[in-house]
Amino acid sequence: MAVAFDEMNGPGGDLRPAYRELSRWLKETPPDALEYRRQEAELLFRRIGITFAVYGDAEAQERLIPFDVIPRIMSAKEWTTLEKGLKQRVRALNMFLRDIYHGRDILRANLIPDDLIFQNPVFRPEMNGQSVPHDVYVHIAGIDIVRVDADNFIVLEDNARTPSGVSYMLENREIMMRLFPDLFARHRVAPVERYPDELLSALRSVAPLSASAEPTVALMTPGVYNSAYYEHSFLADKLGIELVEGRDLIVKNDEVFMRTTEGLKRVDVIYRRVDDDFLDPLTFRPDSALGVPGLMSAYAAGNVTLANAVGTGIADDKAIYSYMPEIVKFYLGEEPILKNVPTWRCREPKDLAYVLDNLGDLVVKEVHGSGGYGMLIGPAATKATIEAFRDKLKREPEGFIAQPTLALSTCPTCTASGLAPRHVDLRPFVLTGSKHVTIVPGGLTRVALKEGSLVVNSSQGGGTKDTWILDE
Repeated sequence: MAVAFDEMNGPGGDLRPAYRELSRWLKETPPDALEYRRQEAELLFRRIGITFAVYGDAEAQERLIPFDVIPRIMSAKEWTTLEKGLKQRVRALNMFLRDIYHGRDILRANLIPDDLIFQNPVFRPEMNGQSVPHDVYVHIAGIDIVRVDADNFIVLEDNARTPSGVSYMLENREIMMRLFPDLFARHRVAPVERYPDELLSALRSVAPLSASAEPTVALMTPGVYNSAYYEHSFLADKLGIELVEGRDLIVKNDEVFMRTTEGLKRVDVIYRRVDDDFLDPLTFRPDSALGVPGLMSAYAAGNVTLANAVGTGIADDKAIYSYMPEIVKFYLGEEPILKNVPTWRCREPKDLAYVLDNLGDLVVKEVHGSGGYGMLIGPAATKATIEAFRDKLKREPEGFIAQPTLALSTCPTCTASGLAPRHVDLRPFVLTGSKHVTIVPGGLTRVALKEGSLVVNSSQGGGTKDTWILDE
């Protein structure tokens, strides 16, 4: 595997400009002072109660996501490139989703095989021909980015269904400002605090035409047992909107109302953190107790906006991901600013043969997998695991893609034995309203805390850092 790019010290060990002040500050700060503040940060997170649940882990129902106090820093110039690329990608994703549920020009152009869409379990035939307000399908996107050198940011995956993690971006910043005012004073850090306002304004802008001048927005959660429930309640609070469950909503005459102490109140936009399958027992899973009977008919009648739209899961599919460069060119007539990781589609015999021959060097992922579950990291896997994966691939090749093992860049991180480089990725949050696309400068940096590990997912023991974009 190639040597990882060090974001602080660069390829030749030359301190990179964005990190100059931090480096000075670290030299002046005694290690025990840093350790003391690290413990203080942990205490604050515990007190606020930021936890997430790990499914299938009997030991720890609720865990604290480890927080690293050394910020990750990027220059304004780096951010500008990244921002342009993210806006381009999300524009293309929205056009792609509109097309596959309407004219299907991309299928007629033979750029993507039909069965990849129509036989896809997350394709929603219910959305065929249905218009969504302002043609926005993905109102909130979390695009996972990695970098491998000084110049290139690469998209690792697109999260277009219900991307999570933004509460950590906001909380991390608040805690850093509280604990490290001296370090902040030395930098001009672009603010992330306006994210809730930007989100609310994007959601209001896509309200149905029949909505009042001040559209009512509500956040729909599956409830307290969901792993991201903390984030749902946090965001509803920050946005100043109601946090509702399916049982708080009712559909009458194809309009959605929420039950309040003053009676029923119409809801125009639902920021839903509930998967398609559970939204409406009359349309999807009849056994869902999380949804609202009749919600899809109100949606079809154009009386409520769902953010993100139903059927966006097809854009999260990792086999579709492999076509993103073609998708960007097809809809926008532009070269993609952000590259993809080279990807082998195991559904194609030639690719499958290559993958089976090189399993020990590759990362293999389920096309519908998320959270770091169900993947093989070849170089770190045992022989037995590799052989088990080989059988899976032969049995069900269309369920997997493979990619080279990337040398994700590293950032300095506090460890038990002092500062050490650890691998990171970045999830910026892209908001699309009726008029424009906005991205607050930064995002959630996830860090693999185990030495040498490339898995940054919190469900697999990763942590987070504050991400500083310098304001020039």
